[in-house]
Amino acid sequence: MSGRGRVVAIVGPTATGKSGLSIELARAVGGEVVNADSMQLYHGLDIGTAKLSPAERGGVPHHLLDIWAVTEPASVAAYQALARAAVDDILARGRVPLLVGGSGLYVRAVLDEFEFPGTDPVVRARLEEELAASGPALLHARLRATDPVAAESILPSNGRRIVRALEVIELTGAPFTASLPRPSPHYDAVQIGVDRETADLDERIAARVERMWAAGLVTETRTLVERGLRDGRTASRALGYQQVLRFLDGRTSEAQALADTVQATRRFVRRQRAWFRRDPRIHWLDAASSDLVEAALTLVAAGDPLTGGPGLSR
Repeated sequence: MSGRGRVVAIVGPTATGKSGLSIELARAVGGEVVNADSMQLYHGLDIGTAKLSPAERGGVPHHLLDIWAVTEPASVAAYQALARAAVDDILARGRVPLLVGGSGLYVRAVLDEFEFPGTDPVVRARLEEELAASGPALLHARLRATDPVAAESILPSNGRRIVRALEVIELTGAPFTASLPRPSPHYDAVQIGVDRETADLDERIAARVERMWAAGLVTETRTLVERGLRDGRTASRALGYQQVLRFLDGRTSEAQALADTVQATRRFVRRQRAWFRRDPRIHWLDAASSDLVEAALTLVAAGDPLTGGPGLSR
């Protein structure tokens, strides 16, 4: 475990207010943000990922935004190396790293000792051929039959991650979730989870998607298509962009694409909650509380990786 300083992680479901809290905390503690949202890694995926603009970052340095082209497939191992390099640099300069995002595997890959299971090109190629021929739904059903916990945390449309999970299951003979090591900290970290009541968050998601459409998500997607979005195995599956692509292809109406984005985001929130709530090291705060920032600062000042904390009703 690193002894050079402490990392503050701000995690939880999408649309809860993690970004806003991170700016307030960074200003208060002399911090810099390291992005842990897998889709904000992509250059140009701005509106649909609610990526903060430079002005909205309020002078707080942000790391690992816009580092990959939309054609680049995601790699948690590559992200791990980049994120740890950023964290170590921030610590070396006497600043506080704030790891912020809702991509649970990415957060854990940074904070914990985490080595990734091996791969087999023959098995991977066969599964990818099945994915291309049959689509992700059948493979996700197979994953659900063999590893329901993994299936619950992976979107049925995320063919790349489904293939990876099935590959690990085939190579190890054990559930994909069994390949994930027991938590062993790589950094001294305080993990703060922010969430909201389900009804409140559902309303925020609907309003957020409406704002994205008004801000030009369809136009942004058209621009990204010109940069190869359709060829991006990861970026093309991003919430909002996937639905807009269906609209641009004439497979659905624009109104239906918007509604589908709202519903898909709400389903994604359930998966995020399931992932993060399994980690007892996360101390949960109500994002709707008027003293959210003060409560988070108290946790940071306490310095210990607290566990438990008051939950929200679901």
